[in-house]
Amino acid sequence: MTLSRRPPLLELLNQQGTLFIPGCYDALSARLVELAGFKLAYVGSYATAASGFALPDVGALTLDDLARHAKTVTDAVNVPVVADAEGGFFAPANIWRTIHAFEDAGVSAIHIEDHAGGKHTNLPQELIPLEDMLQRLRAALEARRDPNFQIIARTDAIWAKGDVGEAIRRLRAFSELGIELVFPTGATPEMLRAVRTEVPDSRIVVIDLPEVQQVGEWNGLADLVINYGFCLYAASKGVRDALAELGKHQSVPKLTNLLEDPVQFEQRLGYDTFTARSIQYQAHSK
Repeated sequence: MTLSRRPPLLELLNQQGTLFIPGCYDALSARLVELAGFKLAYVGSYATAASGFALPDVGALTLDDLARHAKTVTDAVNVPVVADAEGGFFAPANIWRTIHAFEDAGVSAIHIEDHAGGKHTNLPQELIPLEDMLQRLRAALEARRDPNFQIIARTDAIWAKGDVGEAIRRLRAFSELGIELVFPTGATPEMLRAVRTEVPDSRIVVIDLPEVQQVGEWNGLADLVINYGFCLYAASKGVRDALAELGKHQSVPKLTNLLEDPVQFEQRLGYDTFTARSIQYQAHSK
């Protein structure tokens, strides 16, 4: 499905209040997100590395790995998809390859981050210098072929460094560059009050935090709230628990409460539409 057949992301945000996005990890989980009534789907490098390669999210995946996986998601749903483009993968002069790869994959937006490495580890956490980040973002904006394709500028100054002031400085610079969505990872609802005051012209994306007990705490502060591991964690726990019970009981019939009904499962995948097409195009001998 092409990007032009989806409503532009900003148009969707204008019609909604704060949008919550449960992260998917593949095409099927994205379809389940859509069927559950969510208006957007999100696929990040964390879920792609885990589901596609059983790897940690430590920068081992390539641009092609992420863009190819994102395309399987966009092909499966009719809602806009937001994808993770890590740090952009290339120096500014070559970042057009990243933009075109994700545009061709059919996603509606990507986020580009300033984290220089060590995510999800106890290794030293560093940031890309701001001027270098701005050059990447400027090149990314100019490389777009579709003006509805959004570049989300992400700073990990709070997550990596615990520095709200530096995050605001970077977000303000992103906004002044013309970025319409900014992403301060690790920001709490209280921090966002300061961000809203200092960066009034950009929409704000955040990661849902464990200490935030109700999604409603983000209302009026964030425009998009991403729980990047939701579907991945749900699936991992569900399969792990079902396998443990199977090993214990050695009987599938005793575990039907842990398994989806095959008829309902197959309906989601389009077996019925395939059957209808087969009948439609079946050759009839005289």
